[in-house]
Amino acid sequence: MSAANDTTFTHAVFLLTGIPGQEDIYLWIAIPFCLIYIISIVGNSIILFIIKADPGLHEPMYIFLCMLAIADLCLSITTMPTILGIFLFNSREISLNVCFAQLFFIHSLSFIESSVLLLMAFDRFVAICNPLRYSSILTLPRIAKMGLVFLLRGLAIVVPLPILLKRYRYCRTNELSHSYCLHQEVMKLACADIIVNSVYGLFITLLTVGLDSLLIFLSYVMILKTALSVASRAECLRALNTCVSHLCAVVLFYTPELGLSLMHRFGKDSSHLLQLLLGYIYLLVPPLMNPIVYSVKSKHLRARIIRVFVK
Repeated sequence: MSAANDTTFTHAVFLLTGIPGQEDIYLWIAIPFCLIYIISIVGNSIILFIIKADPGLHEPMYIFLCMLAIADLCLSITTMPTILGIFLFNSREISLNVCFAQLFFIHSLSFIESSVLLLMAFDRFVAICNPLRYSSILTLPRIAKMGLVFLLRGLAIVVPLPILLKRYRYCRTNELSHSYCLHQEVMKLACADIIVNSVYGLFITLLTVGLDSLLIFLSYVMILKTALSVASRAECLRALNTCVSHLCAVVLFYTPELGLSLMHRFGKDSSHLLQLLLGYIYLLVPPLMNPIVYSVKSKHLRARIIRVFVK
């Protein structure tokens, strides 16, 4: 360790950051976060229960929606207890191993959610561009295989991140700039050259989020081309209307994801408050809004939910 301000020990814990300067109102801040957590858990659980209980919803589109709900549930459970611990109990300390485990699950689940959004785009592409072969292309065994492949992809490519981070000593500041652990933040605290982590982190982001978003964009180019070629304007609008829920989910997920990733790597002079805001949007908004968006836009799902609650 050549830096003069480095100490001779490795920190045993990291300190998480809530919202600097607002410590006096943490209990009030915790209220909306608790509501978001409860709505996310209840909303996604209802989606899973309704689809599982109703055989009429055992279709590819709703199976992919189940996958999305499971990813959102796991993401909420992985992150929200840590965030609420800061605001409710000022519990800022997190051990290195727990932090590494948390960032593994956060990044894995984010990549898995990106994969599910790609599968849902493929579902809409087949339904609109090749409707006669829809049932023969998206069979249940094929859906299960695609889901398994993307699940393994999301887990396998993130495994090296905590392994690489465990090699380092953390002897400078031990304070992270978010209320949870992210790879981009943890690696900056290491007292060593982090070029391998930085390059690998960028590589897997491009391989997953970058590639998935590009394929989703191309699928919608083909969908739009096919829809515009339909003679009837009403049929064109009806076809595009089936994509609205998915487009909302894509925007809610990729906008803060890409923004946060770019800001961490290239926005050294960006506002810390903006980073915090993007970080919370990135983790909290998709699990909160996805069940609401799909329940509002899907007539079949909405009807089933209303029927269950009326009964």
